[in-house]
Amino acid sequence: MAEADLYTMYKGVLVPTLIHPPQSLRRYETFAFRPDDVLIVTYPKSGTTWMQEIVPLIMSGGDPASVETLHNWDRVPWLEEGRSCSLNLDDRPSPRMFTTHFLHHMMPPSFFEVRPKVIYVMRNPKDVFTSAFHYHRMASFLVDPEPQSDFLHKFLHGKVMFGSWFEHIKSWLNDRERIFYISYEEMIKDLGDSVARIALFLEKPLDKGVIKKIAERCGFDNMKKNNMSNYSAVPQEIMDCTKSEFLRKGIAGDWKNQLTAAEAEYFDAVYEDNMKDVDYKFAWA
Repeated sequence: MAEADLYTMYKGVLVPTLIHPPQSLRRYETFAFRPDDVLIVTYPKSGTTWMQEIVPLIMSGGDPASVETLHNWDRVPWLEEGRSCSLNLDDRPSPRMFTTHFLHHMMPPSFFEVRPKVIYVMRNPKDVFTSAFHYHRMASFLVDPEPQSDFLHKFLHGKVMFGSWFEHIKSWLNDRERIFYISYEEMIKDLGDSVARIALFLEKPLDKGVIKKIAERCGFDNMKKNNMSNYSAVPQEIMDCTKSEFLRKGIAGDWKNQLTAAEAEYFDAVYEDNMKDVDYKFAWA
């Protein structure tokens, strides 16, 4: 199907129409945040599902009940998705946990009024592209990424869902109030330390034993087995896991198996041009 049939242009970025219908986007604009809300913000394919596993475990003091009984899209729902309209989010007890893929300037007015806690997860954009390529192959509501060279050009120039990776990163780095930044690469390197730092930010300090249990439970292989998190419940006509698993490898550097030398060089040139004025030390740099 053509992009016009699959996507909606919303505030300058493309969003998949199937999961972002007009009614959910309208509701998003009037959503009322609370100061103690926790918001996970990511550009797609940057570690969203991983963080949707970690944060509920921290908030519950390590109790696995929610991650064992609730799908991640219900336990830490996307505010902009259609499902949000049926979850009675306004009635959830505090502290509530949410997710969004939107850029900073796309947040609803209440966000800037109350300033909830934000966990911003970032990832090497070459690996984001690689993961996105495989995701687009298996998701029927996204455009076909073949040929790869064309999809790479679209990705680097923001002609994909949720727009430019560069603009997304920069929009959230420009306002650092009550925002905790962490990278996919940091989490791979030392998940226990990452869990401990996130817990401190959330004002939920945990003892070493609980931190260790959360880190073990959120290891990639264990998460992949969790049917509440691995998207195995999604119908095949929506996500065809025979083409690619949703939780695929969970590693850093897989882009080396995806990009040609010429594509990697082109990627680096676009990256340098877009990020030359950004004052932040990225884990992959």
